[in-house]
Order: sequence, then C-alpha cells, then structure tokens
Amino acid sequence: MKFLITFFFLLIITPSLMPREVKVIDVETLEKIIHDRNPGILVINFWATWCRPCLEELPYFEALRENPSFSQVEVILVSLDFVSDLETRVFNFIEKRKIESTVLLLDNTDYNSWIDKVDPSWSGAIPATLIINGPTGERLFLEKQFEEGELEAELINFINP
Repeated sequence: MKFLITFFFLLIITPSLMPREVKVIDVETLEKIIHDRNPGILVINFWATWCRPCLEELPYFEALRENPSFSQVEVILVSLDFVSDLETRVFNFIEKRKIESTVLLLDNTDYNSWIDKVDPSWSGAIPATLIINGPTGERLFLEKQFEEGELEAELINFINP
C-alpha cells in the first residue's frame, strides 16, 4: 500500500517538477516552420535570455495564449542562446517564468548565414517577430520590442486589415 501511495504521489508531482521541453532545431527546420502552411496565424519571436528587451516583452507573447480573441494564433519562441546554455540558462528561465508557449533553440549562431531566410530586412537585432498568416502566406516582420498592447494591436491589424 505504501508503494502505491508513493507511486501515485510521484506520478502527480513529477510532471510539474520536470522542465518544459525545449527542442534544439537547425536552420532547415526553422525554414520549414516558416514556410509550411498553418491553418491559423503563426507568431515567431526571436529572443535570448541575455537580451533584456526580449525578456521584458515575453509576457505579451504568453498573454496571447490566454486571450480567447487570439485562439487561432500559435506562438513559437525561438531562443538564440547557445546550445551549451540550454540546461542552465534556458530551462531555468522557462521554469522560473512559467513559459507555456512552444520554445525552440536554434543551434546556429552564425546569424548572418540565416537571418535573410527569416526576412531580408532583418538587421539581426533582437527582439524580432515574424507573423505569418497560414492560409494566405502573408507575412509581417517587426524588429522591435513590444510595449504593452502593441503586439495585440499589430495582430488585430494583421488579421483584419
């Protein structure tokens, strides 16, 4: 009986103690995500744990998930941290901030070799956000830090021009 109680306790507690999954991806996978037709709106934010403006705006991306007006929006947070910092910095940050959006870590730090594939206008500065209308393929690229309410306003204008 004691074994069963311990087993059920671990079954309930263990998932909440485990860090969220962060998949390490290459540039080809990122390109596939960008170019695949999704049924809704895809918001891809490029950020890093060492980028203060990135960290300040992340709650606005998380808030999209909780807003019923944006139920057709999928948020992907692409970390530009080093892969070697995944276990220490990235997982710890995600757990501490309780990030629920999909988090991917790009394994290529040679930014100049791939930023044009995201958007030709991108200087490489972060934070940067790519919004894609899956059904139409229309894209909006924003190289800036969002202030409160700006991300939602951009999405509303993008969805309902």
